[in-house]
Amino acid sequence: MIHRADPVPITVDETGPGTLLHLTNDQVAGLLRIPQLVRLSPASGGRWRLTGNQKVGLVRLSTPSGGAIELRLRPKLPVRNLLFLLAYTPTDPWRPETVTAAEAPDLLPALAQLLARTARRTLQGGVLHGYRTLEEDLPLVRGQIRTADQLRRTGLPLPVAVRYDDHTPDIAENRILLAALHRAARLPGIPTRTTTLLRHLANHLNGVHLLPAGAPLPSWTSTHLNARYTPLLRLAELLLADRSVQLGSANATAVDGFLLDMPAVFERFLTLALSTALARHGIRCAAQEQHHRLDTEGHIRMRPDIVLYRAGRIVTVVDAKYATLDTTAAPTGHLYQLLSYCTALGLRHGHLVYAATTRRHATDHVIRRAGITVTAHALDLDQPPAGLLATISALAAHIDGSSTLG
Repeated sequence: MIHRADPVPITVDETGPGTLLHLTNDQVAGLLRIPQLVRLSPASGGRWRLTGNQKVGLVRLSTPSGGAIELRLRPKLPVRNLLFLLAYTPTDPWRPETVTAAEAPDLLPALAQLLARTARRTLQGGVLHGYRTLEEDLPLVRGQIRTADQLRRTGLPLPVAVRYDDHTPDIAENRILLAALHRAARLPGIPTRTTTLLRHLANHLNGVHLLPAGAPLPSWTSTHLNARYTPLLRLAELLLADRSVQLGSANATAVDGFLLDMPAVFERFLTLALSTALARHGIRCAAQEQHHRLDTEGHIRMRPDIVLYRAGRIVTVVDAKYATLDTTAAPTGHLYQLLSYCTALGLRHGHLVYAATTRRHATDHVIRRAGITVTAHALDLDQPPAGLLATISALAAHIDGSSTLG
């Protein structure tokens, strides 16, 4: 019998100088299979330096010789703060008891605990049901007879080809939830009590089909009927977004775990929170809207993070940057990008919003001979939820003021 060795544990911080380790050639080859996970460079003394690459979570991957590595990517933010960014929705913006309940110091146990608590609170109101149109062959008439199918038959008239609407829990919302509960229960390092609760909640979803591994998530639309499910479904979709963990390498098939792409997490949070705050100023936010206005032929495609409208007219543009402002000036590449957005959209003012862990004043960059100002804002994520939302409100007021002047 062949016994597989336990995975070699490696911990890398999202930011900082990185981790120095002695690695075998086999382990280096395993890490290089998915180069997006960490940055790998040779160091002195035969060691390797592993530095973060804006991914957090835990991944188990195989090496070419059949070994295994357990790569733990630690976030720069405290887990509580990160969970708030993940769980935030405009309709259910902040539940202190949910965020502060995550006492686990590691991301995966805390995320599984948050899912379990949110699911338990949601399902206390009952399992959501909906109508699905089914086509079946039955020994009795139910709903409408599928006349064309029935007339093509010869011999006995039974079974009858029918079409009917069934009031069932087997709907997209519950399929997504069930898949998330099952996956969270299988994540490594989850406490037994949390795993038991997750499985208990999954048992409440009787009659719901479990999605096959790797299958695309079914689509759903937020309505007043499923409003109480919405925060839970956003969290479930986040947990399921990387089920295959395929990051560009055809050879990296033996991979398991959970990953968060932090730029995407920050952009999502900023879009939702800023949209809510700017709505109070009569401004609508459009996320990832495609424009072809930079060149006269319309061949150059641009997709700004957030385009802001007032009364149907574009008033400014915002770009989310999951990066730290180390100096008073924004990076040149970021300024060029905002300058091109403003030029294409005919704007005099645009905004860069950085994910910071300290408070900093906004900095204006007035572009010579362009008549365009780019303002760099540092959004301090290392503060309690109430303070962060207050900062977002102040940012919205600043953006509204500058768009009015422009």
